[in-house]
Amino acid sequence: MKKFGRDAGKRAVITKVIDQNFVGIVTTLRTKERRCNVKHLEFLSEKVDAKDKAQLAKALEVEQAKMKA
Repeated sequence: MKKFGRDAGKRAVITKVIDQNFVGIVTTLRTKERRCNVKHLEFLSEKVDAKDKAQLAKALEVEQAKMKA
């Protein structure tokens, strides 16, 4: 979950780890991968394969056709 910013309160999936402070994420509002500070995230116990667009779309609750990542 995003805690701060435009996507606050929305679900997000981490697609890659950039360094100890930043990760690449995809959110329900912006499906293009972008950088995010880990301090702005609240971690959940769910796991999703970020390379599988069907699982990613289901986790973010968006249509698979809208996924850009």
